[in-house]
Amino acid sequence: MKHIFNKGTDPTKPTLLLLHGTGGNELDLIPLAGRIDDEANFLSVRGNVLENGMPRFFRRLAEGVFDEEDLIFRTKELNEFLDEASEKYSFERDNIMAIGYSNGANIAASLLFHYQNALKGAILHHPMVPRKGIELPDLSGKSVYITAGTNDPICSPIESAELQSLLEKAHAKVELHWENRGHQLTATEVEAAASWYQNLKN
Repeated sequence: MKHIFNKGTDPTKPTLLLLHGTGGNELDLIPLAGRIDDEANFLSVRGNVLENGMPRFFRRLAEGVFDEEDLIFRTKELNEFLDEASEKYSFERDNIMAIGYSNGANIAASLLFHYQNALKGAILHHPMVPRKGIELPDLSGKSVYITAGTNDPICSPIESAELQSLLEKAHAKVELHWENRGHQLTATEVEAAASWYQNLKN
């Protein structure tokens, strides 16, 4: 997978996995890594799927309707890429914190839904529920921060609350932050996520 890796100054910190939204690329979320933790490694990845020329992490059939088969395949592909990257760049495989926006947040949530040990935790900006009606692995010890917009036309508030509930039922520790906005990523939600992250016991 096309990516950028930047080695941090503190090897005890989590490696930040940066996952862009539809039409973005591996450069988009690098500024967020500096806001969240400027001492940590970051691994910023470009989605392998193109939709009308726009990079994504998995296919969709329509707005809000995921191609479930492709989602499962791409989630496995990303999980295996993380295995390889951790060896190549010598970072701890069990100490990865995903930071995803929109489509990137959805693939990060899908990692949590499908692989117990894929992530240590995640910051999910405007995510949806990646799959319905499946049993999640035991996510005890995982910390997840969700940011959502009360007027988000793509990801409804009901969906954000449902994702929180599903992750909590799998024993993850989840916090949900609301913005009175739409689907855009705001500076205030990034600051809120940074504050949440800094209060975690890394």
